[in-house]
Amino acid sequence: MPENVLEAERAHLAASRAALRAMREHAQSLSADAAADWVSQQVLQGLLDQRVAALADHPDTPLFFGRLDRTAGDDLPDTIHVGRRHVHDDNSRPLVIDWRASISRAFYQASPSDPMGVALRRRFGYRGGDLTAYEDEPLDGRALGQSRLLTEEIERPRTGPMRDIVATIQPDQDEIVRADLGVTVCVQGAPGTGKTAVGLHRAAYLLFTHREKLARSGVTIVGPNRAFLAYISSVLPALGEVKVDQTTVAGVLGEHAHPEDPAVAAVKGDARMAEVLRRALWLHVVKPVEGVLVTKGVNRYRVPDHEVREIVASLRGTTRYGPGRTMLAQRLAHAVLVQMERRGESPDDRTQDAVARSKPVRAVLDAVWPKLTPQQVLHRLLSDAEFLAKAARSDLTAEEQELLLWRKPYKSHRSAKWTAADAALLDELGDLVERTPSQGHLVVDEAQDLSAMQLRALGRRCRTGSATVLGDLAQGTTPWSARSWKTVLDHLGQPSGEVTELTLGFRVPREILDFAARLLPSVAPDLAPPRSLRPGAGSLSVRHVPDVAAALPEALRRTLDREGSIGVIAADAAVPALSAALDTAGVPHAVLGPDATGDDRVLLVPATLAKGLEYDHVIVTEPAGIVAAEDRGLARLYVVLTRAVTSLTILHAHDLPEELI
Repeated sequence: MPENVLEAERAHLAASRAALRAMREHAQSLSADAAADWVSQQVLQGLLDQRVAALADHPDTPLFFGRLDRTAGDDLPDTIHVGRRHVHDDNSRPLVIDWRASISRAFYQASPSDPMGVALRRRFGYRGGDLTAYEDEPLDGRALGQSRLLTEEIERPRTGPMRDIVATIQPDQDEIVRADLGVTVCVQGAPGTGKTAVGLHRAAYLLFTHREKLARSGVTIVGPNRAFLAYISSVLPALGEVKVDQTTVAGVLGEHAHPEDPAVAAVKGDARMAEVLRRALWLHVVKPVEGVLVTKGVNRYRVPDHEVREIVASLRGTTRYGPGRTMLAQRLAHAVLVQMERRGESPDDRTQDAVARSKPVRAVLDAVWPKLTPQQVLHRLLSDAEFLAKAARSDLTAEEQELLLWRKPYKSHRSAKWTAADAALLDELGDLVERTPSQGHLVVDEAQDLSAMQLRALGRRCRTGSATVLGDLAQGTTPWSARSWKTVLDHLGQPSGEVTELTLGFRVPREILDFAARLLPSVAPDLAPPRSLRPGAGSLSVRHVPDVAAALPEALRRTLDREGSIGVIAADAAVPALSAALDTAGVPHAVLGPDATGDDRVLLVPATLAKGLEYDHVIVTEPAGIVAAEDRGLARLYVVLTRAVTSLTILHAHDLPEELI
């Protein structure tokens, strides 16, 4: 009987793959030539190309992973197969239902206490793209144990980039994934709880549910670095979503990598800088001392100085700086047109525009409301102590103002070497000058590491939309790391966002997680210790060695006999020496860089790039060196110790940090 079931399901899989090929071939056969004009043709061709890409069949990826036998008496099929995308045959009969469809929710949420109209849930086991097993779960009130296939899928060794978790989404994760577009969700997720995957799957769900709206307004994924983006790059395409921007904060705000003292960066990242920047910009608007005299033919029209001052005062601070300058020109021109009409003339809109662009009006604009760029304002703020003091008032202390001032001011804003912290300040000023366009949805990962000013910058990108905020307060490694999610949401401009916590891990073995959790009282005392479903007995090995670099090649050779990816994580400064030791020993490896894809079996990973990444086997070298490398070194070590999903080996010549003993 089981073999008969498997054969039937394999036949359904073959039919589904054939139908998907037919759907793709049909999409490829469509032409954009029917569009009325060239622009429409290009738009239509772009949509067709996206459709073709979304219908690609990945032979090593299961087309469907579950089945529901339903009892509900409605017009929907009694049996549905749940998969990564919708597939139908030539008669429009659904062969696979998209996991994001409403009817598919029962696959993740149905239970004996609430079967949701389902009599039987079936899970499938695969090797590559071949169906190898199935497991039935009757939902008739009988208690269910842990699914063997579910456990095997979670524990399956990983190689290459992150996989989707669409077949293993848990009920609490599914609630987050299916949260409505209008809701901003903040996920506090312990290591191994799948918070990043949940955020990506929520983006895929929203694109499916609100396709037309988000096609116009856009969805963007913001990660901590490019190595992380490379790691997650395959998830959304595997779910059929090929048009989603994935970038870093630097990618959003501009690539400014000039080094800076962390103490200076901390002041620049503080939320108080928003008010300082606002004052700095508006300090450039000065009180008019002269009126406006416009000559047209033999007639002269004067707007007296007191009237100009009234116009400027009515506009100052009530609009953005750029539109305010334009409005001032129009208001002055209108005042001239009123005088023209009083003299019996009949000026029109063209006359008003001409007056607004006239030399006398432009002279007043340049003197009273000068045209400015964000770079000009920030250059003046950081190079002029008197101007900084006026803008800062009591918001910044004298010591903080001294920190902000350049020791050797740049000659102009064009020659200035801006830093990553400056990028957020320039963006703030840019929004004060001209409104920043908003998007439909923003996914922000590792949000606990962003400064208040960076969060404000990202918040402007979703001020008319919503966000999915992901992170772990215990993994905060920047000097300005957040201590509460309420503060993060406030800075993001989403104060009504819902905070939810994921504490049950599925990837990191319990033995490893419990060891790393010894650091929590020091790095995040208010967080509940994470739990893991996987006991992982024997997964942790702590070895004291005389020389870490000498011991590493042999430790790696032992690990190479086991299936899965391997990450060797070390303090950044130690990486070159460890790489040289591996080269000398003839151990093939690659060093992960900020822009690397990380496809090699053995990767030597600088500790500062480890966040968000996972490896089947992790070797951590010299934890004390990782702790000593930065102010929040214990938090960095917590990140490093929780990257393993099968085994963790710690090699140390120096004493372990006392928190781990």
